[in-house]
Amino acid sequence: MRVAHFDCFSGISGDMTLAALLDLGVPTESVFAGIASLGLPVRIDAERVQKGGFAATQVFINAPEEHEHRHLPDIEAILTRGNLTPTARELALKIFRRLAEAEATAHGVDINEVHFHEVGALDSIADIAGSAIALDLLGVEKFTSSPVAVGSGTVKCAHGVMPIPTPATAELLKGVPLRPCPVKSELTTPTGAAILTSIVTEYLETPAMTIEKIGHGAGSKDFLEQPNLLRIFLGASSPLPSGGEGPGVRGGEIDTIWILETNLDDVPGEVVGYCFDQLFAAGALDVFTTPIQMKKNRPGILLSVLGTEANLAALEEILFRETMTFGIRRYPAQRHKLKREAITVETPWGPVRCKRGWRDGQEAIVTPEYDECARVAREHGVALLEVFQAVRKAISTT
Repeated sequence: MRVAHFDCFSGISGDMTLAALLDLGVPTESVFAGIASLGLPVRIDAERVQKGGFAATQVFINAPEEHEHRHLPDIEAILTRGNLTPTARELALKIFRRLAEAEATAHGVDINEVHFHEVGALDSIADIAGSAIALDLLGVEKFTSSPVAVGSGTVKCAHGVMPIPTPATAELLKGVPLRPCPVKSELTTPTGAAILTSIVTEYLETPAMTIEKIGHGAGSKDFLEQPNLLRIFLGASSPLPSGGEGPGVRGGEIDTIWILETNLDDVPGEVVGYCFDQLFAAGALDVFTTPIQMKKNRPGILLSVLGTEANLAALEEILFRETMTFGIRRYPAQRHKLKREAITVETPWGPVRCKRGWRDGQEAIVTPEYDECARVAREHGVALLEVFQAVRKAISTT
């Protein structure tokens, strides 16, 4: 499995992310061409620089000063008209929606009423769109991150002087482990936090991976305490040590997930369904219910949630808030899984991404991605089942 690990020892911003991805070798011309297709009056340059004594890439975005504030629909229209791949466009839209949700929560307004200030500026749009394009070109199946440094002190923004992290950044980083840092400056911006939390599925200091390349993205500021860099490690995942492979695991992969569960007997079904949506939005790997018989012979359900250690706090908060349960059980579980990779097959309506899984010495399994098939069905006005059948036919001939 292809893995990219973000080392956010000095925080993360949109321009640092784009610079680190270009430093990894993502084709600069393709990224810049995608940004240019948005029709914005911006000019982008990428240069090799020295930051704190280390070689890195820094991105410079030149754009005219603006006095207008954009709303989410304005930015969605800009991204829609660009010549981006469906994956890159969806990721860019996802990042901006996360920003809008965080701003809406911080200011107590509807998501479509949010005024994008700094993050709605031309340079921020270019940062996010460029990062989404580069991440798509990177071809990575899993993103992980170290705990994130946010800095300390205060920063001047559109609403005046605010403590670090700013309200929007803090909202975006809910459930994300933070790390202490002596630097008195804003190290993690809302843009950087939105990009990171839109793609990362696990937060850990050192991932189980074989490093092939390292990208260094330089920020605009210089600090005495440390180099202002974002590092991205690119490589292949390595199986975690398990004390020996048992039957049925050889040739696959092993990791550790967490299981949260609670017994419910007085929660309406609509609330449970809403809770499902909230848990998946917070990064749950899976959510399911099991019919059970509780004390006093009352029928109920066992609500189970699978997640990573980094997401436990956010997932538990949702369970307590939405179900009003009095207690949640949590325990780790070792997961044995197939090696996997993303592949693309051609259909009458264009390319569709699928997932291929295998164990050494055995025939691979390929399954269509539901989200991809649903997108094709919506865009072309065909039945979802028809799309599934076309994808399976394409798989059988590859």
